[in-house]
Amino acid sequence: MKKGTRYLTQAAAMAALYAVLTHLQNLLIPDSASMAIQFRASEAMCILAFFTPAAIPGLTLGCLLFNITSGAALPLDFLIGSFATLLATGGMWLTRKVTIHGFPLPGMLMPAIANAFLVGWELSVYIGGGFWINALYVAIGEVSVLLTLGSLLFYAVKSRNLQRLFWHPAD
Repeated sequence: MKKGTRYLTQAAAMAALYAVLTHLQNLLIPDSASMAIQFRASEAMCILAFFTPAAIPGLTLGCLLFNITSGAALPLDFLIGSFATLLATGGMWLTRKVTIHGFPLPGMLMPAIANAFLVGWELSVYIGGGFWINALYVAIGEVSVLLTLGSLLFYAVKSRNLQRLFWHPAD
């Protein structure tokens, strides 16, 4: 398969999977993927940015698709939430080789940082409550997901040598 086709296929699959998983979570546990403190399980997929840059547009599009099709998402979230995912996954790709004992902790914190500032600001605009408390709530949710489910997914990919399935520039 040509690299461009593989890249687009992976990005599209990640986008679809992110949107579907987030909708499924909201169906099974209402509002759990849309509140200030949210545990959006699909955010664990951000770790795929450690293995392929296709995760950057893929997960950004997945976030946008969920936000557009979710009744709970506010219009500003279409842009802000998606932009936060773009920054987070881009930061994860750029810091993928920065590890602490083999664990990419700085990269794992990128979604918490990007979402805390951007989505925290957005929540302050929509619901009030103050920027810093909203940023803290968003960061708690992101750190919780990435350091639990994200870590499990990261180690599953590494231990099963599944990173070879992903296209990356060294290919």
